[in-house]
Amino acid sequence: MSLGDQIAKNLPYLRRYARALTGSQATGDAFVRATLEAALADDEVKSSLEGGRVPLYTAFNKVWSSAYMEVSDGRDSEIGDEGGAETGLKAITPLNRQALLLTTLEDFSVEDAAQIMELSPDRVNELVQDAVGEIDREANTSVLIIEDEPLISMQLEDLVKSLGHDICGTAATRTQAQEVVAEKTPGLVLADIQLADGSSGLDAVDDILAIGSVPVIFITAYPERLLTGDRPEPTYLVTKPFQEQTVRAAISQALFFGAKDKN
Repeated sequence: MSLGDQIAKNLPYLRRYARALTGSQATGDAFVRATLEAALADDEVKSSLEGGRVPLYTAFNKVWSSAYMEVSDGRDSEIGDEGGAETGLKAITPLNRQALLLTTLEDFSVEDAAQIMELSPDRVNELVQDAVGEIDREANTSVLIIEDEPLISMQLEDLVKSLGHDICGTAATRTQAQEVVAEKTPGLVLADIQLADGSSGLDAVDDILAIGSVPVIFITAYPERLLTGDRPEPTYLVTKPFQEQTVRAAISQALFFGAKDKN
């Protein structure tokens, strides 16, 4: 496999991570582009990418960390059309959440996450535990679950309740989702892509977003189809079959940025 093919294979997942990390499709994709540009400009970085997914995320982390420090110091950043500094000043993802996303959403081992973040495994473990503690302390919200598989819907409902959130409704079709939202606007949406009647979870969510800004986490067996960077796409995406800790981390990150948007 050529280097280009190898990068292309891993790129959708780096986009998923970058979007969750920044809370924005546009900003996340801009950081990914900046990473690729940095690799093209540096033969050493470029050759390191032959090592697979970990070196690609490591290269991304160097770009992200540099911008993170610039934002923390109050300096301007030129990353992305939205402005890395502007987005960062509104809400910077702390290191503990970064460690949690790497080890849950991206399913890296602690050792791989440590290499990516250039920290010790013990430090990454500490950060993950700290992030988990933050999740336990988060304020509750109302959640709409759009899922046509009854067992998965019940699993998500139990998980949401275990985090202290309320269920404002469940839906297996776009029409059912519209009926729930007519009664109450949710604070968060968990949505499958393909629904029971052939309707789309994307369309159901568009109906909700027409009412107001609501954090949305999409759950799908084919994430790469929604991570091309070619059109408006989900910021938060969880792959089926999912681990509960992955959904927990995605919920926490979505609510983290959702809370910042309200401030």
